[in-house]
Amino acid sequence: MSTGPTPLPPMSSSLADLGDDDAFIGRHIGPGPADVAHMLSVVGEESLASLVDRIVPSSIRWDKPLDLEPPISETAALARLRQHADHNKVLTSLIGLGYHDNITPAVVARNVLENPAWYTAYTPYQPEIAQGRLEALVNFQTMVSDLTGMDLANASLLDEPTAAAEAMAMCLRLVSGDRQVFVVDSACHPQTIAVVATRAASIGIDLRIGDPSELLNDPADGGIADGTLIGVLVQYPDTTGAIIDHRNLADTVHAAGGLLVVAADLLALTVLTPPGEFGADVVVGSAQRFGVPMWFGGPHAGFLATHEDNKRTLPGRLVGVSVDAAGRPAYRLALQTREQHIRRERATSNICTAQVLLAVVAGLYACWHGPEGLRRIATRTQRLTALCAEGLRRSGLGMVNDSHFDTLTVSLPGEADAALDAAVGLGLNLRRVGADAVGVSFDETSTRATVALVWEALGVPALDIDDLDISVAVGAGIPAHAVRTSDYLTHPVFSSYHAETDMLRYLRRLSDKDVALDRAMIPLGSCTMKLNATSEMTPISWPEFAGMHPFAPLDQAEGYLAMISELENALTEITGYDSVSLQPNAGSQGEYAGLLAIAAWHQHRGEPQRTVCLIPSSAHGTNAASAAMAGMRVVVVDCDDNGNVDVDDLATKAELHADNLSCLMVTYPSTHGVFEERIAEICDLVHGHGGQVYLDGANLNALVGIAKPGLFGADVGHLNLHKTFCIPHGGGGPGVGPVGVKAHLAPFLPSSPLVDAAGPTPGVGAISGAPWGSAGILPIPWMYVTMMGAQGLESATAHALLSANYMARRLGDHYPVLYSGRNDLVAHECILDLRPITKATGVTVDDVAKRLIDFGFHAPTMSFPVAGTLMIEPTESEPLAEIDRFCDAMIAIRGEIDQVAAGDWPADDNPLHNAPHTAEDVTADAWDHPYPRSLAAWPAASLRLAKYWPPVSRIDGAYGDRNLMCSCPPVEAFAD
Repeated sequence: MSTGPTPLPPMSSSLADLGDDDAFIGRHIGPGPADVAHMLSVVGEESLASLVDRIVPSSIRWDKPLDLEPPISETAALARLRQHADHNKVLTSLIGLGYHDNITPAVVARNVLENPAWYTAYTPYQPEIAQGRLEALVNFQTMVSDLTGMDLANASLLDEPTAAAEAMAMCLRLVSGDRQVFVVDSACHPQTIAVVATRAASIGIDLRIGDPSELLNDPADGGIADGTLIGVLVQYPDTTGAIIDHRNLADTVHAAGGLLVVAADLLALTVLTPPGEFGADVVVGSAQRFGVPMWFGGPHAGFLATHEDNKRTLPGRLVGVSVDAAGRPAYRLALQTREQHIRRERATSNICTAQVLLAVVAGLYACWHGPEGLRRIATRTQRLTALCAEGLRRSGLGMVNDSHFDTLTVSLPGEADAALDAAVGLGLNLRRVGADAVGVSFDETSTRATVALVWEALGVPALDIDDLDISVAVGAGIPAHAVRTSDYLTHPVFSSYHAETDMLRYLRRLSDKDVALDRAMIPLGSCTMKLNATSEMTPISWPEFAGMHPFAPLDQAEGYLAMISELENALTEITGYDSVSLQPNAGSQGEYAGLLAIAAWHQHRGEPQRTVCLIPSSAHGTNAASAAMAGMRVVVVDCDDNGNVDVDDLATKAELHADNLSCLMVTYPSTHGVFEERIAEICDLVHGHGGQVYLDGANLNALVGIAKPGLFGADVGHLNLHKTFCIPHGGGGPGVGPVGVKAHLAPFLPSSPLVDAAGPTPGVGAISGAPWGSAGILPIPWMYVTMMGAQGLESATAHALLSANYMARRLGDHYPVLYSGRNDLVAHECILDLRPITKATGVTVDDVAKRLIDFGFHAPTMSFPVAGTLMIEPTESEPLAEIDRFCDAMIAIRGEIDQVAAGDWPADDNPLHNAPHTAEDVTADAWDHPYPRSLAAWPAASLRLAKYWPPVSRIDGAYGDRNLMCSCPPVEAFAD
C-alpha cells in the first residue's frame, strides 16, 4: 500500500481537453451500435440495461455511477501519465540486490516486448498453435540449465524470492522423514529472506537465519538436531558481494539428509563455477539482468533448476519436446498432471502461470549475445568492480568482501548516509547497508566514468584509472575455486542469430507459428483474453518507468507512487474494498496474500485454531493449492445440478466446522458462468459461523460498475489485472494479482523489509520480492481505467454480458449450454456440454479444439470446470464479425460431427480426429482420407484469403512425458 505521495498538480485544462474526439471507449468495445441492436434482438432483450437487470440479482446491484473521473482520450491519458513519469528521477542505479540495469537489444525490444504477436498470446495449453513461444521457452530453459550446471530448469517463476520460497517447499517434499528445519544464510538478499520467512511461517517450517556453518554445528553446541534438516539456502555471490566456497557446506548438508539451495546470479555464472558443480540440489534466481528492465521491481522471470530425478516435484511450468502425429518434433508443456486443477490441495505449488514474456526476452538476450558475448559483458562488469575495489583500497577504505564479481560492500563507519547523499548529488544511487557501510553493484551499463563517480562519492582522491588498470590482474577478486572451466550455451541457437537480419527473421519465424490476439479471437472462458490497447502498452517502455530500481529512495519515485495511489483508489472504488495491496505479482499470489490476511486476523483475535477453508467443488484449482500453502485444511462443498454452491451442504459443513472455520473461497460469478442468486445469503452464513469470505476475482470483469464484492459480503479477494484490467497474458505471464480487503483485514496486507511504505505493520510479511510487485506494468490498468472512466467500465461489463449471451443463443441449438442463471441467461461466459456428443459419436472436446485450429482459432477452455465441456468467453472487445466467425466455425464443426454420427466418415478417420492439418499434410503426394484435402485445409471459404497454417499436427503428450526432453533438442531432430 502506498502511504500517499506528495500530490501532483491537478491535470491542466489543456491536457483535460486534449483529443476529445479521440474517444477510447468505442475503440475498446468491439460491437458498434447497429451490432448491439442485432445482438439484443437475438438474445430477446430491448436494451443493455434491461439485459443487465435480468441477469444480475437485484440483491447485489450497485445502482450508482462509480466515483471515478470522467473518461479521457488516449492522447490526454498519455499526456497525464507523462506528467507522473516526469516526477520520477531515474539515477544510475548501483543498488544491486538482484536488480541491475542492462541493455535490452533493440531488435528484441521492438519485435518481442513491444509486439502484440508475443504479448497478447495465451498460456500454451494448445501447443500446436504455440510452437514459437514454446521454442523460445526451451531456449530459456536450456540457458538456465547450462549456466547453473543443472539437468533441467522450469519455464520461469515469478521472481527470485518467490522462486527461493518454492525451492524450500520443494525440498520439504523431497527429503525423507519428519523434518522441520530450513536454514537461510543471513548473507542472502533481505527481500529473499523475507519472502522465504513468510512462506515458512504459513506451512509450519522452523526457519533458522544465520551463518549455516554455525547453525549446522553439533546439536550439543546449539546446532540442529539430527534428522530435522530440510535444507539450506545460500546466495552466490552473497548479498555483500562475496564469493564463498560452498563445497564443504554441500557435503555437510547432504550428510545431514538435507538439500542445498543456491540463489545464483546468471551473469556471474558465465565466469563462476556453476552451483551444479559444487553440490547444489536446487538453483534459483532471476533472469532480469538478461535484457529485462528493472521496472521498479517487475515483472521479471525467476527460475528454478534442479536434477532430473526431481522433475516431478518441480513447481511451475516445464516445456518438453514430444512428437506430433506425423513424427515431427514438437514442443508442449510437460508433466501437466502436476497442475492445480487436477491435484488441487495436493499440488506442488499454487503457481498456475509463469513470466513467459520476460523469460522469452531473457532467452533471446542469450541468443543475441551468445556465450562469448555474455562472457564479455560479465568480464567487463567484473573488471570495473575490481578497478573500483583497488582504488578504494589505495585510499585506505576497507571492504567487507575480499572476493567479488560485481558488488562491493564498503565500510564507512558513521559515514554511510553522507556517502549516499553525495552519490545522489553525482547522479548515483548506492545501497545503504546500515549506518556504517554502503554497497556498490556494477552492471552492463557501467563505465569507467561510473567508477570515477563512485570514488568521488566515497571521498577517494583522484586516481589515474588507466594506470590502475595496468596493475590490476585479470579476474582479480574471483577465488581460484570459483573460476568456471565448463562450457555453456553450445547449442547452435545461441550462436546463429548475432546479426540483426538473422535475429529479425528468427523472431518472425517464431511468431508466425503462433496464434495470439493479434491474429484471431481467443475465446477462453475464465481467462478473459481481451484487447490490450497499444496506448495502454506504450508507457511501459518509457525510461522513467522502466529504469527505476525497486529500492530507489522514494523521493525519486514520486510519479510512480502517485500513479500507484490513483490506481489503488480506483480499485477500491470499483470493488467496494477498503484497502488494496499491489504487491502480489500473479493471481495465485493474490490468493495466497488474501488467505494469509485472514489467517493473521484470526490469530490476532486469539482464534488460531480457525484453519478450515471451505471451497466449492467447482472452484479454480489454485484456490485449494493456495489454501494449503497458507496452512489451511480444505473442505470441499458440493455444487447443485445447476452449478451453484449447494447452500444446504455449505450450511452443514459450516456448522460442523464452526469452531475451526477460517473462510469460504468462492468465485463470483461462479466458475460455471452464472450469477448465483444466494451469494449474499452464502456470505451471511459463513460470517455467522465466525468465518471470512474470500471472493476469487477471476470473473470480476462481469461485476465492474454493476456490483461491488466488498459491499455484498466479501471480506477479501484478489483482482486479476491481467484479465479484467487489460494487462496482457504474454504467452503465460506477466500478471498482477492485487489483493483487496475490508478495513478489519487491512493491517494484515503484505509488507516489505526494505520499504516501509509498501505495507502496514504488522502485515503478514513479504509476498513478492519488490514492494509493489510488478510495478512496471501498472501503467496498463491505470491507462485503461483512466480512458474508460465509470461510464466506459460499466459499458464494458454490459457488453461482455451481451456477447456471452449472444454466443450462447447462437450455439445453444447445436451444443447444449450446461448452466444458465435467472431468466435462462448466462453471465460473461458459457459452458457447452459435449459429453452427450462424445458418448454418441466418440468425438471429444480435444477433437473440437484441434479442429478449431484449422479454422484459425484458439480453442475455448477445455474440461474446466466440468470434464468434457468447453467454456467460452467472447469479452466485450471482440467485434460482432469475429464472434460470428467463431460461431460459424463451431456450427460447421457440429455439422462435421453429425457426418461422423451418420457414418459418412469413420470415427478414427475424419477431419476432427485428424485435426489440425498442416500444409505439409494437405500437400502430401498421398491422400487416403475419406474427406477432401480442401475440407481439411479450408473448412471455411474465407480461409482461402487468410489462412493460419499450424506448424505441427496433433502432439502426442504421453510420448513427451515418457521421453522427457526439456532443453534444446539436437538440430538433427529437425533434419527431416
